Amino acid sequence: MNHLRTARQAQGWTQARAAARLRVSQPYLAMLEAGHRPLTPAVARRAMRVYGLPPTVLPPGEAAAQATVETLAQDLAALGYPGFAHLARRGVAAKHPGTVLLTALSQPELEARTVEALPWLLLRYWHLDPAWLVREAKLRDLQNRLGFVVSLAREVAEREGDEPRLAALRALEATLDRSRLAREDTLGGADLSGAERRWLELRRSDAARHWNLLTDWTAEALRHRV
Repeated sequence: MNHLRTARQAQGWTQARAAARLRVSQPYLAMLEAGHRPLTPAVARRAMRVYGLPPTVLPPGEAAAQATVETLAQDLAALGYPGFAHLARRGVAAKHPGTVLLTALSQPELEARTVEALPWLLLRYWHLDPAWLVREAKLRDLQNRLGFVVSLAREVAEREGDEPRLAALRALEATLDRSRLAREDTLGGADLSGAERRWLELRRSDAARHWNLLTDWTAEALRHRV
């Protein structure tokens, strides 16, 4: 895999030295760097530690259809989300950011603190594999929820003027828009009352209306949080 080769070369290490640090054989590392062998979770975690790589190097796991509030908060804390920094625990393994994002979006109910963390995930880990992310979202009918969160992150990126990140988010948003679902949905608010639904339908943002979501989240609300 190219990122392993690039990370090793950035350290100025030979394959033999890097293999010793990763506790694998040099021929096996050569196959990993060439993409001839899949990166296992154990080796990926060692690569994160040895090379200082981000959690996106981890093989994505299966998004959970059910997750507790505590589990999501711990997962976000392990990925460095400042809002849950107090929950970070030494030795708690980080998960692939895309897996955490899709797990959160799969939940029928989400706490506000979790919802406001999702644009941060995309802003922090904007180099997620877009083809994988879109494919997994479509398999779960999550493209509208994901598209809306991407639009929030994109608006924040526009304010900050980070062009590479902004370009990636715009491209992801455009791809998701091509598979936008017509049915109405919520963002972690499955138990909304009829009155709440009517209120949101009238007062939701243009972005929420575009993605057929009943939610009052806006990029402006995230200004001091993301």
